[in-house]
Amino acid sequence: MITKYQSELFEQMPVVGIIRSVTMEVIQNILPYYKKAGFTTLEITMNTENVSEIIRQLVAENPDMNIGAGTVCTMDDLKKALEAGASFIVTPIMDTDVMHYCKENKIPIFPGAFTPLEIYTAAKLGATSVKIFPATQLGASYVKDVLAPLNTMKLLPTGGVSVDNITSFFEAGAVGVGMGGSLFDKKMIADKDFDALSMHFTTIAMKVRACIA
Repeated sequence: MITKYQSELFEQMPVVGIIRSVTMEVIQNILPYYKKAGFTTLEITMNTENVSEIIRQLVAENPDMNIGAGTVCTMDDLKKALEAGASFIVTPIMDTDVMHYCKENKIPIFPGAFTPLEIYTAAKLGATSVKIFPATQLGASYVKDVLAPLNTMKLLPTGGVSVDNITSFFEAGAVGVGMGGSLFDKKMIADKDFDALSMHFTTIAMKVRACIA
């Protein structure tokens, strides 16, 4: 089962929220606040326990969201993700078999790349956007430097994007960002401080809206 990726949802709020090793119960606790803030896209990594069941349930219960699979490194990962209903694929690396399959079957894919050659190759192989990973190391200035000669690339920096620097990535030319622990604050979630988490989500969402307005 392949569900339809809704590009307009991502364009409304170009942030991929990354959930790794979190239970369905926890996801259901935080999801209402995530959606209320305006976030539309959620990635569940394939190394999360019961990932197929989680993706399948999220897809069924949230037709107003893009639910995808991350940490897809092999064709087996890809098959498992698609059977669960993932509407888009995110990878930390660039596997050509996975890339070719997604391109041939018109499945949105955000492959991980780092160097200009990797970024260009990923785009050539059909990347919807190229996930710059890890963005932690070089920051927003790297995105700007890459886009100077490769100005047609669509870049999605992931790793190191936070409430404090998210604006700089959009100003550098990124079409979106991926955020994990900096978006889903572990302490707030563990403490069940949903008021604080809601405010945190809203703050990030406001910064993004200001960048894309």
